[in-house]
Amino acid sequence: MNFKDKMASYHDYVIAMRREFHRIPELSFAEHETTKRIGEKLQELNIPFEINTEKNTGLIGVIKGDKPGPAVALRADIDALPVTEDTGLDFASEHEGVMHACGHDNHIAMLLGAAKMLKDVQSELPGTVYLVFQPAEEIGVGAPYMMNFGDWFEKSGAIFGAHIWGTFPAGKVGVRKGEEMAATEQFTIRIKGKQSHGSQPQLGVDAVLIASATVMNLQGIVARQISPLDSVVVTVGTIHGGDRWNIVAGEAVLEGTVRHFNNEISKKVENSIRLIAESTARAYGGTAELEYHSTVPPTVNDEACTVVVEEAVTDVLGRDALFECEKNMGSEDFSFFQEKKPGAYFFVGNYNEEKGTVWSNHSNHFTSDEEVLTGGAAVYAQIAASYLEKHS
Repeated sequence: MNFKDKMASYHDYVIAMRREFHRIPELSFAEHETTKRIGEKLQELNIPFEINTEKNTGLIGVIKGDKPGPAVALRADIDALPVTEDTGLDFASEHEGVMHACGHDNHIAMLLGAAKMLKDVQSELPGTVYLVFQPAEEIGVGAPYMMNFGDWFEKSGAIFGAHIWGTFPAGKVGVRKGEEMAATEQFTIRIKGKQSHGSQPQLGVDAVLIASATVMNLQGIVARQISPLDSVVVTVGTIHGGDRWNIVAGEAVLEGTVRHFNNEISKKVENSIRLIAESTARAYGGTAELEYHSTVPPTVNDEACTVVVEEAVTDVLGRDALFECEKNMGSEDFSFFQEKKPGAYFFVGNYNEEKGTVWSNHSNHFTSDEEVLTGGAAVYAQIAASYLEKHS
């Protein structure tokens, strides 16, 4: 079964879906209209589905082939970002301050296109395809929410997902075996000093000074405590401290993120941040407390599942369309699925200077080269069909 020669007839449908959902972006766990409309599209295709009623967002569609066989899942995330759109598109966001700036409207369209393709060959499918339309990826909790909904995840032998990517060339598909996207961890350092008049700093303990020294000292973790062969990022994103320009600050708060691919490194980094924060504060006469939270694990592609993606891309788009992407320090809650089941995550390139699709994901100018979407949909469909055939 090959979708290469069939995908042209789905071109207009996929683009229409992208434009319809681009107009109605909704934030994480508020994707109620989006979920409703996806359900309507599946109903039009005579594909049964069930909405997750816990928060009334997210749904699972089911295409059960006429032949017996295993089950596989295809996932698309559906939430948007709190971004004010500045694209000038005729179908721009109708929801003020909310935009599909990460391209999840494209993911919905590609999976609906794949659903339509797979439905048309349902009689030939040896098994079941679950269509997973997942909310709340942007806040990193949507995957566990959907994993606990129904029995689709238990029944699935593998799961596959995709993301349109602003910096990869349009028409290309990137994937890699093993580590692909980083874990995300969040930390907060609360520093306590002692207020005094700005003209008498000797009577106080300057929390802003401690915060500044802490930021500088944290840079030594990656530079001197982690092997150069390991990929780690430690970033302080915010500093809040002080009440007035002429008062020595008594309190300050740092917030930041750690990115990595290795849980052993995670523990080492956490311990180093704690030691540096506490020791730096103590050296200046203050105290510091660390709060550290793991948000999303690393995205690690199963080798056999990655081969399925590579073969599907080659079959549908040709060998020249496939490339091995580099590891990415961004994160994806698709990784929660991969902790429990084999899976692979791939990227659909979107960068095209001629069409002006040159903006990175999360930009308020981000838009799509819509010509890549039908190919993405066909790759999705090819992955599902090939996986079922291989494991029948």
